[in-house]
Amino acid sequence: MAYKDEYILAIETSCDETAAAVIKNGKEIVSNIVASQIDSHKRFGGVVPEIASRHHVEQITAVLEEAMMEAKLTFKDLSAIAVTEGPGLVGALLIGVNAAKALAFAHGIPLVGVHHIAGHIYANQLFAEMKFPLLSLVVSGGHTELVYMKEHGSFEVIGETLDDAAGEAYDKVARTLSLPYPGGPHIDRLAHEGEANLDLPRAWLEEGSYHFSFSGLKSAVINTLHNAKQKGQVIEARDLAASFQASVVEVLTEKTFRAAKEYKVEQVLLAGGVAANKGLRSALTERFKEIPEVELIIPPLSLCTDNAAMIGAAGHVLFNKGVRGRMDMNGNPGLELESN
Repeated sequence: MAYKDEYILAIETSCDETAAAVIKNGKEIVSNIVASQIDSHKRFGGVVPEIASRHHVEQITAVLEEAMMEAKLTFKDLSAIAVTEGPGLVGALLIGVNAAKALAFAHGIPLVGVHHIAGHIYANQLFAEMKFPLLSLVVSGGHTELVYMKEHGSFEVIGETLDDAAGEAYDKVARTLSLPYPGGPHIDRLAHEGEANLDLPRAWLEEGSYHFSFSGLKSAVINTLHNAKQKGQVIEARDLAASFQASVVEVLTEKTFRAAKEYKVEQVLLAGGVAANKGLRSALTERFKEIPEVELIIPPLSLCTDNAAMIGAAGHVLFNKGVRGRMDMNGNPGLELESN
């Protein structure tokens, strides 16, 4: 019997990107459409959930149509529809989930719910072969996690943030420096222009811990600026950015490096929006030269931020494991990765 290619239509609306993609056999991007809302949220200094939901409603149909047109496929060609089930903003999630359910019901196509972080991890499968056991460092605006995987679809969170996620800390520090939203890229750019000459804390937590904490660092940045102002001193924004980034990157890199050695993994994957950070990419690349037997995989910039291609890649794995979503599926903002 001739082999039949598997096409999955994927939908991602967990935050402020309305995205749809078609993925072939879990590894090939046939189409990948993203409608960004950054300009709408920029004036508020962050994502406004109600505005995000309204934009998803306005854009979802056009984005889906464009993804299917670019792929040159009909719904009869699809094997499944994958959609981000959670976590995320509940109103935003609902738009994507209900669009996916409507299409699945109308065309009699299987439905697969995908965890947003699983999607970020599986973005790496779109350009590299995943080798197990592996460790993934997931860093984004809402998540900072170290995830151990012994096989496809198996997720064990060995470390996570106890307060602010790394991306969240970046945005808050950027606001303190009066930088535009999203703040992460601006901090990264400034950091490369300045010197890390300010003494800012590193939150290592208890010995052997793989958890993270960035709220103390964020407070230290605010206090440093406040104290300097009280004394009539001027702190260069680029030096503060460089010092802040050095603290974040050192903790992320060292904990990932230590976990990779302890868990004896074959691969380390970087994932999430903060994976686009040049400082982090450079530090990880340099550190992992010390253990060449562990392959470090860093995704291209286009696959770091939220997109639907990554949801399709993860959805392919779940679909072939027999996972199916039901018509009573709902947006689940508190969805646990290990339950996916």
